[in-house]
Amino acid sequence: MRLPQLPGRLTRRALIFCAALACCAAAAPAAASAASVSANWAGYVALPKAAGGAFSSVSGSWTQPSVTCTAGRETFSAVWVGLGGYRESSTALEQIGTEADCSRSGKASYSTWYELIPAAPVSLALKSRPGDHMVASVTVKGHEATLRLRDLTTGTRYSLTRAVSALDTSSAEWIVEAPSTCLSASSCETLPLSDFDAVSFSSTSATIDGRTAPVLAPYWSDVELELRQGAGRADDQGWRHAGAESAAALVAATPSTLSGTQGAFSVSWQEQPLQDELPEPRPLPGYYAYGAYRA
Repeated sequence: MRLPQLPGRLTRRALIFCAALACCAAAAPAAASAASVSANWAGYVALPKAAGGAFSSVSGSWTQPSVTCTAGRETFSAVWVGLGGYRESSTALEQIGTEADCSRSGKASYSTWYELIPAAPVSLALKSRPGDHMVASVTVKGHEATLRLRDLTTGTRYSLTRAVSALDTSSAEWIVEAPSTCLSASSCETLPLSDFDAVSFSSTSATIDGRTAPVLAPYWSDVELELRQGAGRADDQGWRHAGAESAAALVAATPSTLSGTQGAFSVSWQEQPLQDELPEPRPLPGYYAYGAYRA
């Protein structure tokens, strides 16, 4: 998957709960987020306030969305939590999450995955269905990354700890993404985003310097990301402009404001009239769909 088309990368999700309400409530709300536009990510990113700051974990939960499919049009979407990949200089990203796609025949499919960029994404045997309550986390210690995903509805779970030569802990993310397909490391195209209606995140938390708190916290700066994507042909920036396959429309995925002591928020899908002049956000690294580039 790919991160928003801002500075950054694609990611997957992970699971780790704030053990008790007290640990989430300990942090007072921070200032309002700075809003940015991305071509492939929607959600929130946490960034250290101090130079050299590093996150050691990120977690969150969400309900697997049900996608609306249209025959003749393939679309893709992923929901995940992860560490790293946001900064333009990033070369790694650790993420885990779920996917909801539509085939050209109009059939919906649901799956789970993880990705340790620069390696390609890995599909998981863990099943996921619309309406399932998922929880995920990514934890980094030394040169090891631990990825966890659990379906609270069915009780199934997945856990992996792997030594990784390249890790990035300079950001933490809670994201809905339009995945990308890549022919090489430098040639990727953002795929059309599935109509997922809305995804609600809850129990979101991250840990930095031994302090665990929800997305909105005084220990870091949070960036709000809105995904905007044209509905037709993709240009060399990854934007999909209106073409023969659809009316002039702009697909957007917009996060709500953060609320509550557990950092809850939702990301909503919608179509809007295509603007005469589109912004030019750049894609962040993230999840790669079929035909993925493999390092």
